[in-house]
Amino acid sequence: MNHHVQQIDKQVTIGDVEHYFKDGMTLMAGGFGGVGNPPGLIKAILDLNIKDITLICNDAGFPHIGVGQLVTDEKISVLYASHIGSNPNAGSQMTDGTLTVNFFPQGTLAEKIRAGGVGLGGVLVDVGEGNPIVEKGKKKIEINNKVYFAEAALTADVSIVYAKKADSFGNLVFDTSARNTNPLVAMAGDITIAEVDEIVPYGELVPEEIITPGAFVDFIVQSKGVDWKWAWEKT
Repeated sequence: MNHHVQQIDKQVTIGDVEHYFKDGMTLMAGGFGGVGNPPGLIKAILDLNIKDITLICNDAGFPHIGVGQLVTDEKISVLYASHIGSNPNAGSQMTDGTLTVNFFPQGTLAEKIRAGGVGLGGVLVDVGEGNPIVEKGKKKIEINNKVYFAEAALTADVSIVYAKKADSFGNLVFDTSARNTNPLVAMAGDITIAEVDEIVPYGELVPEEIITPGAFVDFIVQSKGVDWKWAWEKT
């Protein structure tokens, strides 16, 4: 969660926020299968040659789409995700030991991120009870005669999200399925940077359409969009 003084105008260039991307950082990214991943911020991380990243994301993307590019270029050393099947590079790196993957059921992963965003220490889940692989190393807690696993909350040094529209304070509106993990991820970063397709003056958004309040967002950058044709051709 963010604790420093909030500014009314949070629009900056990607160059203004590049210093937050560092080797060894914990990075959280919104999106699902590349949709909702912020393309310009991911390109900046690649261009800066940031490495040894711990990435928290729903999945490993596709080889040349979204966060998958970071995996393909071997910038990720530890991955927290619900699946990696759409990116064979993640599977091969996991097999050869260059990528450590921590798998969680999708709902559990989302709740761990949400817990980090709202300041909780963790959540209690019962998914996988009785499965020795799932239970390994997990702390069990009994409540009302039912056993749960204690799952620690997740936070990140930097969260990067992708939004359809924002005002200058960083209130965010998401486009259809891009409103998947982005609102949760936006809450859970020490620094949250939103890449946005359209930026409007403060006060122009309809309050009812705002999904992520600007209080969670530190910086907004103008997006140049995604070249999907190029990405899919490479994939």
